[in-house]
Amino acid sequence: MGSSDFSWKLADHPKLPKGKAVAVVVLDGWGEANPDKYNCIHVAETPTMDSLKKGAPEKWRLVRAHGTAVGLPTEDDMGNSEVGHNALGAGRIYAQGAKLVDIALASGKIYEGEGFNYIKECFGSGTLHLIGLLSDGGVHSRLDQLQLLLKGSSENGAKRIRVHILTDGRDVLDGSSVGFVEILENDLAQLREKGIDAKIASGGGRMYVTMDRYENDWGVVKRGWDAQVLGEAPHKFRSALEAVKKLREEPKANDQYLPPFVIVDESGKAVGPIVDGDAVVTFNFRADRMVMPAKALEYENFDKFDRVRFPKIRYAGMLQYDGELKLPSHYLVSPPEIERTSGEYLVHNGVRTFACSETVKFGHVTFFWNGNRSGYFNEEMEEYVEIPSDSGITFNVQPKMKALEIAEKARDAILSGKFHQVRVNLPNGDMVGHTGDIEATVVACKAADEAVKMILDAIEQVGGIYVVTADHGNAEDMVKRDKRGQPLLDKSGKIQILTSHTLQPVPIAIGGPGLLPGVRFRKDVLDGGLANVAATVMNLHGFVAPSDYEQTLIEVVEN
Repeated sequence: MGSSDFSWKLADHPKLPKGKAVAVVVLDGWGEANPDKYNCIHVAETPTMDSLKKGAPEKWRLVRAHGTAVGLPTEDDMGNSEVGHNALGAGRIYAQGAKLVDIALASGKIYEGEGFNYIKECFGSGTLHLIGLLSDGGVHSRLDQLQLLLKGSSENGAKRIRVHILTDGRDVLDGSSVGFVEILENDLAQLREKGIDAKIASGGGRMYVTMDRYENDWGVVKRGWDAQVLGEAPHKFRSALEAVKKLREEPKANDQYLPPFVIVDESGKAVGPIVDGDAVVTFNFRADRMVMPAKALEYENFDKFDRVRFPKIRYAGMLQYDGELKLPSHYLVSPPEIERTSGEYLVHNGVRTFACSETVKFGHVTFFWNGNRSGYFNEEMEEYVEIPSDSGITFNVQPKMKALEIAEKARDAILSGKFHQVRVNLPNGDMVGHTGDIEATVVACKAADEAVKMILDAIEQVGGIYVVTADHGNAEDMVKRDKRGQPLLDKSGKIQILTSHTLQPVPIAIGGPGLLPGVRFRKDVLDGGLANVAATVMNLHGFVAPSDYEQTLIEVVEN
């Protein structure tokens, strides 16, 4: 399994013993923020996590879990579970999201890949439809990427192109939609001069059309479907510029909530509904608001709304939006190629590994941790256990989820003496946090804390070591805030709930009876991030990490 340019043999750490059981606990969606009533981690009873924070200052610190620390383009990009676990397992920072798309477009590799070749099959007789957010905000999509994709697709055989635009006003100024439509219309006019039939076909505001998330309101996706696929909408216009200007004249109108519209020809017929034999690309790179439309476009058995007709199309996402659901099954830009992950190294160096979570996060401690790779590195050395998640209910109905069952499996694995590493993900803070239910999220945080205690008690019994950390923030801030950090209120005076991840750092704590007294966090890795955790864990197993890994967070001080 080795390769000519490196050895699988890790160097032994000169000051740290091998063979101790190490528990690696990832609290999903558990960031560090100012204590107030919207910080569910602060409100919840979390004596175990509190004791780690207050115990020994040299054994607890914060690490970065968003933006460039996890391979995302800017510090305004919130982390997510997939990139977080990639970084935790890989020990290095890989380009993710928008950065990957930029590289693929700049190199032209995007047009050589499996995803583009798949949709290209339709270019002879069908239409290429591009659906996404028309914005230069850089959070979900970028206008320059759409422009490059239009140019590259036309140069690679697309003869008929229809763009279905979603106006922004959330990540950019309200009203900027007009300027973006003018830029796009100009680009499409230039394509038409080259003999390519290229037009805007439909549109609508991002918060009202297509871009819902976490199955909050399927009506949003249906409005998009009706306009994009069926060519039906309450508003019909001859041009997108006219549509956006006119609809913005309505009282209280804004870009985010523009109603759906379709563009029609002189006879009143929609210029670009999606039909059999067409290709469709959703060009947003950020996943959260593309998973629902992807399900509608891809799933044969779909029951969230009446699609009226389900055209036989070739559909690809800009990226794969859900690594666990493998959705969509075709995509233009592949996830990063991550090799030589910490899990692979450790298994090759005799570290027997147990990994466990419930269904919604099982892939995170296995697939994403192992560098977007399915299966075992060595079946004789590893055991992965998936506990089925609750189905048919939202997670706030059973906010304890399977935290205690995961902890029981971890405890049993630790006490069995069979494993050197026991790795778990406790999903509560994230999955319940996404529901926006503050009371339920408080219960969720308490359950996760109880699970941590069970695992740490087992480590105490066997004389082992623990590392407790998180993959990104969520439950620590459940309200939208203004620039001063004050909660934002809606028109009726109610707080605006925040259901997304955050930009907050996350804690990491080390300890356990197996940890030598001289081990502490270094003071010279000030901007440490999730990728530094892998080398740290390797040290605790008694090894030195490979030289290209992000540096370890710990040092050994001789007493």
